[in-house]
Amino acid sequence: MNNKRIFLFLLLMFSLAGCTTLSVVSDYDRDFDFSGFHTFRWPAENEGIRKGDVLVDNPLVYKRVQSAVNRQLDEKGFRVTGSKEADFIMYAHAGIKKQKSYHHNFGIGVPFGPYRWYRPWWGPYGGYTYVSSYEEGSLVLDVIEARTRELVWRGVATRVVREYRTAEAMQRDINEAVRKILEDFPPGADSGVSSQ
Repeated sequence: MNNKRIFLFLLLMFSLAGCTTLSVVSDYDRDFDFSGFHTFRWPAENEGIRKGDVLVDNPLVYKRVQSAVNRQLDEKGFRVTGSKEADFIMYAHAGIKKQKSYHHNFGIGVPFGPYRWYRPWWGPYGGYTYVSSYEEGSLVLDVIEARTRELVWRGVATRVVREYRTAEAMQRDINEAVRKILEDFPPGADSGVSSQ
């Protein structure tokens, strides 16, 4: 019985480990020419920020995201500016959604019947369903063309939310998410949607 519990625990851990990978997808306006983008800015305090956004509710995390985005875009040759004359506005949003994962175990077959060793019938034994709840977090980066105020590019990273023991560990995950989101920004002319 103890071995069965250990096996079930390991099975659950391996199935949950598959859920912790970072999923990234991006999309953009195929008709838009990104070659005119050189400078960007962040939105003003009351410029389109929504209440209830995880980043609005936690300004320290918002600053970490801004820092990671600034660093990644700087490496790509974009310059952050406080000027209203920037080419694009970078918005960052985040949200957390409760999810459920269903794990089914249909049990094992056990021989029984009057002739169980001669053409036995294998019946089910020990089947159950295990439901686990978890929180899935998404970080969304939007690129808004400053003059027209049109969304021209969006990147989204999604991962199971976890607790952090240090700010450095959180920053590492934020850096990884931002790096992967912005990996294909600005987009090339060969595709309209990228997924990793």
